[in-house]
Formats: sequence, C-alpha cells, structure tokens
Amino acid sequence: MYRSAIEQLHNWKYKKNKKPLIIRGARQVGKTWLMKEFGRKEFKKTVYINFDNNPQMKELFSLDMNIQRIITGIQLYIGFKIDIENTLIIFDEIQEVPQALSSLKYFNEEASEYQIICAGSLLGVALHEGTSFPVGKVEFMDLYPLSFNEFMQAMGKEQYVELLNKNDFEMATTFKLNYIELLKYYYFVGGMPEAVQHFVNNRDFNEVRVIQQNILDAYEQDFSKHAPNDIVPRIRMMWNSIPKQLAKENKKFIYGLIKTGARAKEYEMALMWLIDCGLVYKIQRVTTPNLPLKAYEDLKAFKLFILDVGLLSCIVNLDQSILISGNTLFKEFKGALSEQYVLQQLKTLDNIEPYYWTNDRGTAEIDFLLDAKNKIIPLEVKAETNLKAKSLKVFYEKYKPEIAIRTSMADYKQENWLLNLPLWGINTIK
Repeated sequence: MYRSAIEQLHNWKYKKNKKPLIIRGARQVGKTWLMKEFGRKEFKKTVYINFDNNPQMKELFSLDMNIQRIITGIQLYIGFKIDIENTLIIFDEIQEVPQALSSLKYFNEEASEYQIICAGSLLGVALHEGTSFPVGKVEFMDLYPLSFNEFMQAMGKEQYVELLNKNDFEMATTFKLNYIELLKYYYFVGGMPEAVQHFVNNRDFNEVRVIQQNILDAYEQDFSKHAPNDIVPRIRMMWNSIPKQLAKENKKFIYGLIKTGARAKEYEMALMWLIDCGLVYKIQRVTTPNLPLKAYEDLKAFKLFILDVGLLSCIVNLDQSILISGNTLFKEFKGALSEQYVLQQLKTLDNIEPYYWTNDRGTAEIDFLLDAKNKIIPLEVKAETNLKAKSLKVFYEKYKPEIAIRTSMADYKQENWLLNLPLWGINTIK
C-alpha cells in the first residue's frame, strides 16, 4: 500500500542536521507500518522497539540520560551492534515511557548521528499530562488516514491519480463516472488502512463495517483506559454528539446538543483529549478574512469533524445499498459526508490551514477558508450539481478574493474568479 508520507520520510533521511522525528496520528492510521516500511526500503537494518508493556526498556531509560549506556542496552536487547549509517531506530508508543521521550533531546545534542523515528498514538495526551518534552530538539510529521488519491492507488488506479497530478481535467472528465464510483467507495470505506486493505482484497462491504466498528470500539476503550475517570463520560458524550452536530444545516458545534444545559467549560478537557488523540479536527471560525487567519479566530465558534469519512458513515449506519442510488450518497446527512470528506483531504495537504467564515448576521457561510500563506482561498462544498452559491457571491463581492473554489459533483470549469472543482479532484488544490 502506497503512502505519500514515505516521500516525507525519504526527505528527512537526507536532510542535513536532521533531528529525531516524531510521527503524530490517531491509533490505527498506519504509523507502525509506515515506519517499518521506511526502514525496509531505505536502510540495511531496522531496530524496532515498542515501549508498550516493555519493562526492560522502561528500566533502561529510567536510570539516567547517558546515551552511550542506552545504546549499549539497546544493542544487548536486539542482539547485534548498531551500524549507525545503515540502521534506522524506531521507538513505537514512546509516550508509554516518558524518559524515552526526554532522551530524544540528548540523542539530538550528543549523538545526532543515530537515525531515530518515533510514534505514539496518545502522544498529545501524554504531553498535556506533564511529560517532559524535548522542545526544539525533535521534528514532527502528522499522519492521517489514506487520502482519496492514496485510496485510488490502493485500488490499482494509479493512472487516475496521475491525470489529477498533471491537472489534466479534460482527460479526467472523460472518466468521471469511474472517479465517482471510486469516490462512493471511499465515502463508505474511508481511509483507515486495515479497512482499505480488506476492501481492496475482498470487496466485502459488510466486513469493512466490522473492521470500522472494531476501530471505533478500540477508541472507546482508550477513553476508559487512558483518560481521567472524571472526564470519561463527557468524552463519550461529546464524541457521540458529533454526527448529530454535522447533520445540522449550520454545522457550528453547539454544546446544548450534547445534553440540555451543557456549557463549554464542562467540556473543555474532553474536547482537548479528543483533539490530542487525533480523533477529531477542530475548525475555527474567523471573523474577518485577513492574513494570517489565525489572528482573526473567533474562539467561541468552531466545527468538529472526526478523523475519517468511513468511520463517520459507520457511526451513522449508512447502508451499502445507497452506493447504487445515483449520487444520493453525496447529499445524505445534509451534505455532512461531503464536508467531512473535503476537510479530510485538506488535512493531508502541506501548508494549508482550514478555517471557516460566517458573516455577523449568520446569513452567509463559507464552508472552508484556506490560509495558503500568501493568499486566502474561500472553498464552498456542494454535495450535488445544484450550484447556486449565494454565500460565495456575498463573500466575493465584499472581499474580492483572487480566486474562489466551489467543489461539487459538477465538472471542472474555470470562470473568472470562480473555479468549479469536482469533489473527486479536490486534492489538486495543492
């Protein structure tokens, strides 16, 4: 299975003055597989250490931060001498041994010749619990579920991805029915690697749902196992309310939908926990579309999405029969699946930070506002071919953006300031 993140790891390997790399991402998005695959492809040897339930490694890192002693201990543990230039060292579930996380500072300062990558599913949670962190001594990379492009490649449709990478929409539109069929599959299967791999091998929608439900159950178990007892019920209630929030016409998160009378202050820690686990994406409203958008955040208004469109379709019990009902799937659930899908693709693109915008009266809303560093791009998501875009027109007339994008089931079309981009081609935004 191809993951574009392999290219990022390749670039890291050949960087001058590189630091230990930490891969962040939710549980089961493929961090362990990616690290091992990178080691297999790029190095003669790979040292893999999983800190989960590993008392020997916990003891090794608990004594002191003498790096040579630690390296000697690792060599005794694995049974061979580490060839520095040709060996990748992998620390998995590193948050389970906070001293190992702290040791990265000393590896960087005293033994930078060792090539180390790490991952931790609950790393963000560990940091907020006060784990000592090597600030400025490590690099980060975020890993998400498979993008639609990666899904198409997994399905053996590399040539379709190549057309999009070349922005050849004239040719791609000729095959739009194929793209739409693949997109329907992606809405149902999503991008969790295990679900994708099973679907590629067996085309069994029922088994995909079993895998997705197992993943969701594992997340629920994490709530109980790792979160403080007093906030576990609130984490569950907030997590379970997200589909209901997205089913609204206005998808702004309303605490009152969790339970009557719920207040933001009660759920601050629960929200932080879900974000730190990588299970939800928080998209903040901005009051004014000026650069940088972060400076204009409305801290009280936001939308929440979960990490994967397939998991969302599982949570709402979307039936597989909808896949043969024309384009109904894209309009289901008040277009929430399409908005979730678009946000999920945006998260995988470098140097694009999504926000959203509404006017003060709430009569106009832009689904996503993209901070592309040197320009602001409004992006409206339409779940069908009805392309009336009143909000986009209001926004354009007031702020005159250089370009605006409307993504829908309609064909590619560039007209003055407005770019019509098919949902299946959303990754070409990069």
